[in-house]
Amino acid sequence: MRVFLSTDMEGTAGVVDWSQCRGPGQEYDYYRGQLQAEVNAAIDGAMAAGGTEFLVNDSHSTMQNLRPDELHGRASYLSGKHKPLYMMEGLDDSYDAAFFVSYHGSAGSTGSVLHHTYNPRAIAEVRLNGVVTGEAGINALVALAHGVPVVLISGDRVTIDEAQPFCPDIESVVVKDSISHNAALSVHPERARELIHDGARRALARLSDIRPPSITLPAELTVRFHSRAFAELACALRNVERREDKVVALRNDDPLQLYRTFIATVLLSRGVSE
Repeated sequence: MRVFLSTDMEGTAGVVDWSQCRGPGQEYDYYRGQLQAEVNAAIDGAMAAGGTEFLVNDSHSTMQNLRPDELHGRASYLSGKHKPLYMMEGLDDSYDAAFFVSYHGSAGSTGSVLHHTYNPRAIAEVRLNGVVTGEAGINALVALAHGVPVVLISGDRVTIDEAQPFCPDIESVVVKDSISHNAALSVHPERARELIHDGARRALARLSDIRPPSITLPAELTVRFHSRAFAELACALRNVERREDKVVALRNDDPLQLYRTFIATVLLSRGVSE
């Protein structure tokens, strides 16, 4: 079985501050090692259930967080930016399953540690078909386009709750409970790895019972920005409609094209915010 892994970092056990997931620095170096261990645990667990081939898409920040020499030997490593399909680059219909490792809550969530959606400087909230969603729900559009089930997600409890409306059969691994934007109660790192290993094994063991993402088409992403300037710029793109002063809507019956349009709005917003 071929497994695609999209790896973020804010959902790693123990991570509660930007300094821990943005380099350079000792805190970042330590927690990138913890992320590495959680990714390898997911691969080990998948192998225990028949996984044979793995692609790891390093999807956090610079997308150069993992050390290739410390990555599981059965995995290929996709790193660097900008990737056309960003956090989902590399996924196609040849894969049997997708994992979302170390994911975090959305910009519109309440109480999820380090919550944001793609660009925290620009995006205040995203809704998918009217439901507040984070990167897991948005990224699930690409999995839907290729008919690939998203079978595993790890992170805090809020992140798992946000993913389930679109991936109701997903195997969920909670490695921490958020207390506030910068505080969380985490399990021990070793326990986090055990939970992720076992979750990955269970996910592939029941793969035949897990469906591709449940997203009604045509689908609509409603994006609320922090500033009207971002909304104005987004309207330069096709299939983007202004709804309110700071709100735009993206609608398409092709989930892959909808995702591409969303990524284009993210890249445009970064040009303004940075």
